[in-house]
Formats: sequence, structure tokens, C-alpha cells
Amino acid sequence: MTMPNVKVYNMNGKETGVMELQEGLFNVEFKEDLIHQAVVTRLANMRQGTKSTLTRSEVRGGGKKPWRQKGTGNARQGSTRAPQWIKGGVVFAPKSRDFSKKLNITMKRVALFSALSQKLRDDEIVVIDNLAVENGKTKEMVAFLKALNLDKTVLLVMANGDEKVRRASGNIQKLQTMPVELLNCYDVVKNAKVVFAKEAIEKLQETYGSPETAQEVAE
Repeated sequence: MTMPNVKVYNMNGKETGVMELQEGLFNVEFKEDLIHQAVVTRLANMRQGTKSTLTRSEVRGGGKKPWRQKGTGNARQGSTRAPQWIKGGVVFAPKSRDFSKKLNITMKRVALFSALSQKLRDDEIVVIDNLAVENGKTKEMVAFLKALNLDKTVLLVMANGDEKVRRASGNIQKLQTMPVELLNCYDVVKNAKVVFAKEAIEKLQETYGSPETAQEVAE
């Protein structure tokens, strides 16, 4: 069986070689339902759920009937804290709630590897042999993106939190940086291209490329 592979480039956009990738991480069946679950879970867990307003029973005051029931010519009213009054309560008031969902570790991993495998099949993964910027300037990162024709949204996966790379990328709206330890299915799917530092992809394969992980993915 042919191992999946990907071309390796330098920061100037020139091809420097080919890297073989592990079968259990980058040649996984596309599992749309599982990827959908992972994305929905991530979005749900990003919601704060802290909105809250008061119903008429929670607003202070309004205990006394504002005027008698009949004979005034006004509409009958029972409280000045009813919803139609200024400073009254809110009808069906939104309340704080927990939107979080859970997905077990195996499902998260399989969703991630499935998304990465599909990215590879669609030629949307790029590997850089030595990801580094000398001065941490935005123009250096802009030149890098231009050299590799990366004109859409890009997820840049680093082997570690390189501060210069992060600083150079901070003002580029279409570019998202992330250490490989935080790589997840949602960010892979959200971006058009995934750019790996070669060290990051080696680290990913070293961490998750065990026979046990391959068996989990296969199942």
C-alpha cells in the first residue's frame, strides 16, 4: 500500500522534498457525521450562555395596583412591572444556561484525522521545512503567503508557540496560528488551507501515530 505523502516547501515557496505521512493519521476515511459532531460540539462550547434579563416576577416594585379597576377611562392594570410598562419585566426573558456538549477523546481524534485526510486528498495541506521569521514583521509573513499563493484563509500549525511567527501573523486577518498541541477538527475544517511546520507534523505523528491509535481510527 502506498503511503500518503505531501510536498515540502521552504519559506520562499520552492519545493525542497517530499514527506511521507502516516497511514493512520492522513489516510482515514471521510466521516462527515463525526466531523459534524466535532464542529457542533466546539461551537457549542464556545458559547458563554451568560445572557439574563428579569421577568415581571423578578423586577423590583409594582406591588400596588396603579389605579382602580373601573371608572378611570384607562385600561385596567394590575402592576407597573408588567411587560408593557417602562421598567417592566421581559416576556419569556432569556436566562443563563450551559450550552456545552461532550465528545469523547477517541471521537475527537478520529474526526481530526478524518478532516486532515480529506484536506490532504484535496491538496489543501502544505508543509514548510523551516518555519521562521527573522524580525517578527508582518511584511515577512505577507511575503511568505504570497510566495506559496495562499490567498484564502490559512491555519498555520507550529511545533511550538514561536513568538516571532505569532507576532508577524497577528495583523493578517485570514491567517490563524496555532501550536500543534491545540490542533482540532473545527479549525482544520474552518480554514481553506492548513500549513504545517515540518517539526509540527513530525510531532503530531510521534504523538498519535502509535499502533493503538491506528486501531482506534480503523474501528
